[in-house]
Amino acid sequence: MDILELRDFALSLPDSEECQPFGPNHLVFKTKGKMFLLLDLVSSPTTINYKAVPADILAQREEFPDSVFPGYHMNKKHWNTMYLNRYLPLNKVLEFIHTSHSLIKK
Repeated sequence: MDILELRDFALSLPDSEECQPFGPNHLVFKTKGKMFLLLDLVSSPTTINYKAVPADILAQREEFPDSVFPGYHMNKKHWNTMYLNRYLPLNKVLEFIHTSHSLIKK
């Protein structure tokens, strides 16, 4: 999944919008004014920060130790950071983003 595909998917979720409150190097995706995804546009490989249920945070890190790690500059209890285009199946990337969106939308 490349940056444009990720952006299109995030914006396809209900009530989603993008902004750049942290400057031109990051895209933030929000719903109802709350962030559910942070995309780093300059890191290599590309990383995203996403929200997850605290019970799933550690399980995701253990299941994908080469791709998912504690949220960079985020609350480690509620956020993970993920490398895109590494060892993570596309369906998992989409699932994690969708879950992050649904947690914020509640």
